[in-house]
Amino acid sequence: MSKVRVLIVDDSAVMRGLLTAMINGFPDLEVVGAAPDAQVARELIKTVNPDVLTLDVHMPGMDGLEFLDRLMRLRPMPVVMVSSYTGATTETTLKALELGAVDFIGKPRPDAAHSMDSYAEELADKIRAARTARVRGRSLARPPVAPPAPRPVSQSVAAPTTTAASPLTGKIIFLGASTGGTEAIKEFLLGIPATCPPILIVQHMPESFTQSFAKRLDGLCAPRVIEAQGGERVEAGTVYIAPGHSHLLIRRAPSGLQTELSASDPVNRHRPSVDVLFDSAAQVVGRQAVGVILTGMGKDGAQGMLRMRQAGARTFGQDEQSCVVYGMPREAFLIGGVEEQAPLDEIARKVMAAASR
Repeated sequence: MSKVRVLIVDDSAVMRGLLTAMINGFPDLEVVGAAPDAQVARELIKTVNPDVLTLDVHMPGMDGLEFLDRLMRLRPMPVVMVSSYTGATTETTLKALELGAVDFIGKPRPDAAHSMDSYAEELADKIRAARTARVRGRSLARPPVAPPAPRPVSQSVAAPTTTAASPLTGKIIFLGASTGGTEAIKEFLLGIPATCPPILIVQHMPESFTQSFAKRLDGLCAPRVIEAQGGERVEAGTVYIAPGHSHLLIRRAPSGLQTELSASDPVNRHRPSVDVLFDSAAQVVGRQAVGVILTGMGKDGAQGMLRMRQAGARTFGQDEQSCVVYGMPREAFLIGGVEEQAPLDEIARKVMAAASR
């Protein structure tokens, strides 16, 4: 099998050298070029024809976002953003994913030698996944879904007064995603009404991103979206995003169902883990749960979804054609965890239909 050909775009010579050494340390990966800016990158793309591009946000001249936007319109290809995790860069990285980047990773710290090996493994995994990802060019992408009308101010700033479950059925929705999931979750939630059952979500994402991600979704979607803090009463009309530092679970308390956070060891190399969320759904909610697994690399969530289905839950998986990376949904489907596969643009409707029964 041929090597994955990688082009590095970063204005720092030190960072280009460090990333090159890391990537070339894997026998199935090869750096075929390194560019300090967008202009050089554009010429190298023509000459070396890379499979995957790693891209920094901050560069001289044309910044990473503008370059990415043009690239996805003119020559769509898999892009992994490599940038520092700071407040401003968090928003920029989320924008890059919206523009078509497959995934992102923080920059390695040359002074943190003890973590270099694990960082290199994570970077290599993301590059491999990007190589197989379905990339949709900006001009070829489906028209964006119009966001719902803004919620009344009182609903946006105050906790809803609804009961701890869907008013009609008591159903609760549990969702997991990874690579490609930020945009998939957004599209899913754009199809969900404000009066939805409670929704608990795990998206593999560093802790510096989850609050910004929840805030972004809250401004776009009809339901209220928050980053879970642990101990919240699970209420209809509210979406709970797992924080990047902890597992998210559901538990019973005297006052009703509540969120719970756990700093226990990573599961499937992830914290938060989809399996942990789904396992708690199977144990605590059982047949009143509806499980959803969207695009993502690896197998996190597959076993948990199977246990949900065995406990009587309805379960749905994103189909291969609409996934950025058909990893997690595939693994769940192969072991029998997924009751029904569907395109991303149909899953919200199917899930709401299941929750209304």
